[in-house]
Amino acid sequence: MSHVERVVVLALEGVYPFELGIASRILGAADGRYEVLTCTVDGQPVPTNADFTIAVEHGPEILSTADTVVVPPIDPARVRAELPDEVTAALALIPPGARLVSICTGAFVLAAAGLLAGRTATTHWHLADRFRSMFPEVALDPGVLFVDDGRVLTSAGAASGVDVCLHLVRKDHGSELANRVARRCVVPPFRDGGQAQYIEQPVPECGATSTAATREWALARLGDPLALADLAAHARMSLRTFARRFNDEVGVSPGRWLIQQRVARARHLLEASDLSVDQIAGRVGFATGASLRQHLHAAIGVSPQVYRRTFQTAAR
Repeated sequence: MSHVERVVVLALEGVYPFELGIASRILGAADGRYEVLTCTVDGQPVPTNADFTIAVEHGPEILSTADTVVVPPIDPARVRAELPDEVTAALALIPPGARLVSICTGAFVLAAAGLLAGRTATTHWHLADRFRSMFPEVALDPGVLFVDDGRVLTSAGAASGVDVCLHLVRKDHGSELANRVARRCVVPPFRDGGQAQYIEQPVPECGATSTAATREWALARLGDPLALADLAAHARMSLRTFARRFNDEVGVSPGRWLIQQRVARARHLLEASDLSVDQIAGRVGFATGASLRQHLHAAIGVSPQVYRRTFQTAAR
């Protein structure tokens, strides 16, 4: 029989119970190819972010025997730029050649330990700004479900831990086994796109700024072929003044903002209606279905069909 990979999951204080069990559930279904063990920094029970504490069978010494170490997320309130001494000591036990995997805020732990410096990584999209401010030396990509940077893999929030663990199986043992594991665990073997499709992107609230009324006017007419001249005329400004003020208030150009709003409206219609792609394109102001496909893919990395299947299947 081939080598059995030892995977050690490090449960820290404030760990999320769901993500803590992902490695055991996914890798444990891979026909005995992985041995998954769980430890804490002192072998003692740790409080989770739920209303219960978990007990484990192993202390930190098991980390020294790991082929792969998984760091599940902890409550964001516990995230710090510097690690407690006992966590630093535990991480120091990991063999130099071991593979490292983080889920969600687990990336903060790896970054605080200096293990992500100069690497590309990801974490939950909601915490991207906080991560960048704390660890500017890491190239953060908040739009993907996971990043494989060789020996170090980082994944986004919650269920993206499933994606990265299936990726490990696929990488180590091929697609056939990974697909079999996915069927056993009743999860998709591969999710199209990244976490960009899950990021909330509300329309900016209408305030007292000088282009706010025009933005509201445009949102009611997204299906029309709106030009910059139309927007400027409604705001009773010159083209140059309107474009400058719009960019100062919203942060993007009027043209870019219109595309964003049309994509957002198209996403809503893909989720909530059975209109064809061409029909949706016409309703939101794109000239053709091909134009909608291009802009949706540029925004969130998936086609209209994949986006609709993802969200309508979940709703049903």
